[in-house]
Amino acid sequence: MNSSTLDIFDRLRAGEALYGLAADCPEVSAALGRCADLCFDLNGMRPSDCERRESLLRGLLGSTGERFTINSPFRCDFGFNIHIGENFVGNFNLTILDEAEVKIGDNVMIGPNCTIITINHDLQPEPRAKGLMQALPVTIGDNVWIASDVVILPGVTIGSDSVVGAGSVVTRDVPPGAVVAGNPAKVIKKI
Repeated sequence: MNSSTLDIFDRLRAGEALYGLAADCPEVSAALGRCADLCFDLNGMRPSDCERRESLLRGLLGSTGERFTINSPFRCDFGFNIHIGENFVGNFNLTILDEAEVKIGDNVMIGPNCTIITINHDLQPEPRAKGLMQALPVTIGDNVWIASDVVILPGVTIGSDSVVGAGSVVTRDVPPGAVVAGNPAKVIKKI
C-alpha cells in the first residue's frame, strides 16, 4: 500500500467521516478485493485442512494468538484491522466489518451467525447517498462469551468476563462481568 492509502486507513481508524472509499481509491478497492478472495478461498477449504486454513488466516488477519479456531463461512472487509487473542473461537457465519480496528482478547467464544460492525453510514439521506461513512473500533475483553445471532455495533467495548445473550444487539459498552441481552442489549445481571 502506498502512503495515501495508509493515510486513508489512518483517517478512517481515527473516526473521521469519509466519502465512499473504494470508488475513489484503487488501493482500498484492491484491499477489499484481496480480502474477499482470501475469504472465498478459506470458505472453500475442507475443515480438516487445518494447516492451510491457519496459514491463510494468519496472512489475512492483523494478529492472532497461537491457538484459535474460525469456522467457515467467515467474512470480513479488510482483515488486517482484526486482532484476536489466544484460544479464540469464532463459530459458523461470523462476519466482521473491519474498517476500524477490532480487538478481541483471550479466551473469547463467538457463537454462530454473529456480526461485528465498525462502519456506520450517515443518517441524513443526501450525505448517505454520496457514501459518507464513519468507522469506530470495537473491543472485546478477555473471557467473553458472545452467544449466537448477536450484532455488535461500531464503537462498542465489551468488558472482560462478560456474556452477551443470544439474539442481542449491542449498541453501547458492556461493563466487565455483566450478562447482557436484548435489543438493545441491557445488563440483566452481574456474574
